[in-house]
Amino acid sequence: EPSLAFLIVVFNVAFKVKATCCVICRFNVDIYSFHINSTVTSRYAVTVITSRVANRLNESKEVHFQVKIPKNAFISKFRMTIEGKTYDGVVKEKEEAQQQYSQAVSRGESAGMVSSVGRTLEEFKTSVTVAAFSKVTFELTYEELLQRRLGKYQLLINAQPMQPVADFKIDVYVRESPGISLLEVKGGLNTNELANAVTTTRSGTEAWVNFYPTREQQTKCDVCGENGLNGDLIIMYDVDRRNPSGELQASDGYFVHYFAPTDIPRIPKNVVFVIDRSGSMSGRKIQQTREALLKILGDLAEDDYFGLITFDDRIEVWNPELLQATERNLKTAKDFVRQIKDNGYTNINAAVLKGVEMINKHPREGSASILILLTDGAPNRGESDPTRIQANVKEAIGGKFPLYCLGFGFDVNFDFLNKMALENHGRGRRIYEDSDADLQLQGFYEEVAVPLLTGVQLNYTGSSNVTQTRFSHYYNGSEIVVAGQITDNSLETFQAEVIAVSKNSRVTYQDSVFMKDIAGVLPQHEHFTQRLWAYLTVKQLLEKEMTLNGEEKEAARKEILDLSLKYEFVTPLTSMVVTKPEGEETQVAHKPKEGENRKRMPQRPAWGLSCSSLSPCLSVIGVRFLISSLDQPKPVCYDLPAASKLRLLTDPSSDFSMNGELSTKGFNQIALHYKTDYSLMLNTSHILYHDGLNDVMFLWGQEPSNVSLILRIEEVDVTMGTVRVVLFRHKKDGEMFLWPAVQQQPNHVGIQGIFGKNNLEYEELPGSVIKIKDQDVKATWSTAADYRRSSAPVLGCWLVPYKSVLQGELSDFTVSQL
Repeated sequence: EPSLAFLIVVFNVAFKVKATCCVICRFNVDIYSFHINSTVTSRYAVTVITSRVANRLNESKEVHFQVKIPKNAFISKFRMTIEGKTYDGVVKEKEEAQQQYSQAVSRGESAGMVSSVGRTLEEFKTSVTVAAFSKVTFELTYEELLQRRLGKYQLLINAQPMQPVADFKIDVYVRESPGISLLEVKGGLNTNELANAVTTTRSGTEAWVNFYPTREQQTKCDVCGENGLNGDLIIMYDVDRRNPSGELQASDGYFVHYFAPTDIPRIPKNVVFVIDRSGSMSGRKIQQTREALLKILGDLAEDDYFGLITFDDRIEVWNPELLQATERNLKTAKDFVRQIKDNGYTNINAAVLKGVEMINKHPREGSASILILLTDGAPNRGESDPTRIQANVKEAIGGKFPLYCLGFGFDVNFDFLNKMALENHGRGRRIYEDSDADLQLQGFYEEVAVPLLTGVQLNYTGSSNVTQTRFSHYYNGSEIVVAGQITDNSLETFQAEVIAVSKNSRVTYQDSVFMKDIAGVLPQHEHFTQRLWAYLTVKQLLEKEMTLNGEEKEAARKEILDLSLKYEFVTPLTSMVVTKPEGEETQVAHKPKEGENRKRMPQRPAWGLSCSSLSPCLSVIGVRFLISSLDQPKPVCYDLPAASKLRLLTDPSSDFSMNGELSTKGFNQIALHYKTDYSLMLNTSHILYHDGLNDVMFLWGQEPSNVSLILRIEEVDVTMGTVRVVLFRHKKDGEMFLWPAVQQQPNHVGIQGIFGKNNLEYEELPGSVIKIKDQDVKATWSTAADYRRSSAPVLGCWLVPYKSVLQGELSDFTVSQL
């Protein structure tokens, strides 16, 4: 796939719908009307964003349209109207649109218009030239099936214009035939200052939420400023559930069945937590994991049984047997959790298989088993081939219980984790590195904390092309949705049957709908069942396709493509070609994979200069360094010029020092010295060790027989005195270089050097300013490769002058010889 921004991703928290208002990035253009209209019919949300913009100048002007949409949605329509002429986006097969995309990329243009932004959003943006004193109307439509989570559906709309808008409206209409049992409006836009701008109306099966702030209100509330509104409007609701068999609807030759019984006892569960404690989990990650586990353990019911496994390259089991969640056992388990410390590498295969073994050794009638894996890295110990790990785990579980894989951060191989979960009736979920990561973990657990049914099978007579009908577990607060086509037109009634296992017995639910009663659908809701079916079918096929191979995989891809083209959905197999007036470049919108191009940044030049009133000019750019912060989720980066010999780390108390020579990519030589006798010299071809008497030379990947080092193909793990350093050998643009990652060092003020400080304390201020050591520093949001890890992931970071981080001149950190 091309690496430019690819558009709209599947996101696991599917019940959120998020849209933001248009951003116009030029002066002298006026958004004189901005409307968000969201219609939710039986959980299926269709949202239309309409922005009308005027060019007030007497010369033509480029006008930008930029909105954020939920990752779980499919764009289904985009239209521009200029001087009475309409330009529609056309959905095509991705390969068919690829030529236009590639041509734009080759010209250096921003051809990929949609990119992933944050946890739940993707950003759609385009621009068009508008003649003097002319207007343009942008209209974007996207569709999504809301999923029930923790007993509620949630529609979230974010408003963040770059200016107050005279005609600003958000209209939400919800129609649920069983009746609306709950309606709440929350979020920053529902504060005291804006309270009279929000109105809600509820009448049986319908609800309306309207948000009409005045221009003055858009500048004077808590979440406002001179650029207008900046906040969320959150609409949460649920429906009446009088019928335990669920809600069965049919129209237009299609049906949808919503199944969410509540009047059944919970099933005791057997749950095993498999927790990564490898070195990459250090700092905030392991701390937040401990906090989340302590809370989760406190929420276990007394008839639950549980187990704890922690792993790096070794596997540690809290107890070899699953134990009941008694007060005494929970206290012991919490003591174990508090002692979890990060160390070592990542043996996912052995850890997960151990969890499967523990559950299989503890069969319990009338219970539900769940396996939960949390990891932040790729497997690099034991069996490290993801394909073989997936096969091992699938064979061991044998379809008996679900596996949920939680990927912590963006260094994980999320495709591997998600596929392994899907193959075992579970789901992958990304946990974002942020201050609320512990709450994200707890939130996921709450979704699976109360199983009510297992082995759920749904059957429909006279139907075909039915979406998924088998579910391993049904959890309290969730909902099972099945849709399909009705093929037997002679039926007087259309029937649904659900067979499942509850706590103590096998249960059956039945429901039916009279075919003669389904006529008379309101025009505005016509065809929604058919589109819902198409949306759900494509979503499930995209997940299924990940687990298939060969002809089965190709057949699934063809079905996805055919449906995407028929219903004009922008999916991973289709693209939208955005046509513009003659003379302007066509743009192509793709849909990105989860975690791909989270925020597309411009490539920094090889050399550059940046000045501001708050910071001096950045020096000539050479090599970019990253430094993390314990208190902030965003790392800081800075550039140092190449061809420098640098003091990297010095500990006078233990006579340890590490110096390195910087090339254009990284370090071409690194030297480590300990006391007066021991030294280690590394370059990209070989390693030289001196013990005071003898010199021993060995190559990368060669296991030394008489040297106490851990040497691998692309990394060296060395401990000297109180300092442990892993040195990685990377390759970029055909050039090899070295990079050190300090894993352990004494914590005292005598430590010096570029890597002497592992964590930077800073405060983020408005206006892209950060405060370091009581100094306000102008920062630029940029990217940097994290060479402290073997995978070298590219991270977003605040780019600042090196002086503000190092608190000194470059000459303070240079050495005459290595």
